[in-house]
Amino acid sequence: MSVKLVVFDMAGTTVKDKNYVGLAFQQAMKAHGYEVSIEEINPMMGYEKPLAIKMMLEKHGNGVEEITETLISTIHEDFVSAMVHFYQTSEEVLPLPNVEDTFLQLKAQGIRIGLDTGFSRKIAEIIVDRLNWSDRIDMLVASDDVPNGRPFPDMIHKMMEALNIRDTQEVVKVGDTEVDINEGLNTGCKYSIGITTGAFTREELLKYRPTHVIDDISEVLTIISQ
Repeated sequence: MSVKLVVFDMAGTTVKDKNYVGLAFQQAMKAHGYEVSIEEINPMMGYEKPLAIKMMLEKHGNGVEEITETLISTIHEDFVSAMVHFYQTSEEVLPLPNVEDTFLQLKAQGIRIGLDTGFSRKIAEIIVDRLNWSDRIDMLVASDDVPNGRPFPDMIHKMMEALNIRDTQEVVKVGDTEVDINEGLNTGCKYSIGITTGAFTREELLKYRPTHVIDDISEVLTIISQ
C-alpha cells in the first residue's frame, strides 16, 4: 500500500534546535522555584508542554496539593513567551539539513506533508511563518488543537480526517523523541521512524522499537520507496 502522508515533528526533526526548547523550559521552571536538570528535561520535550510541566512538578514538587492548574498554566505561559520571542527574533530559526529538499521530493510524488508538535499553535505558526513553509506543507496540527497530545494518535487522526486519508498504513511518522515513535506506533502507521538529529541518540531511540532509525531526513525517501 502506497504512502499518502508523512507526518514530521518540528524542533529537532525538521527545525534546528540547539536545545533552545529545553533551556527555555528549564528557565520557566526555575522562575517558579523548581531546579530541573536539562538531562531530565530533554526526554520530555516531545510531550505537550503543560503535561511535561505537570510531570516535572510531580517529580520535583512538595506534594500533589501544590500542583494546580494555575501553576501549570503560569509556568507554561512563561515558556510560551520565551519561545515566541526566540522564534520571532532569532537568526537561528532554520531548517535542518535536507528538510526542504525532502519536502519537495515528497510533494513531487504526490505525498502529503504534515507537521505535528508538542508546541502550542501560537508557537508552531510562528515557526512555519518564519521558515516560509505555508506552501511547503499540507497541514499543521499543534498539541492544543486536539484533546490528547502525543503519544496519543489524536494529531495524526485529525490530519487524516482533514486530508481524507482513511488507512493508517498509508501514513508515516518521523520524529526525534520517544513520544514521536510511540505516536506512530499507537496510530498504526506503516512506519514510525526515529531520527537522531534531536534529543535522542540512535541507541536511546531503538529502545522504543521504531520501524527505522535514521541520521538524515532524506533517508525517509529511500524507506518509503521500498
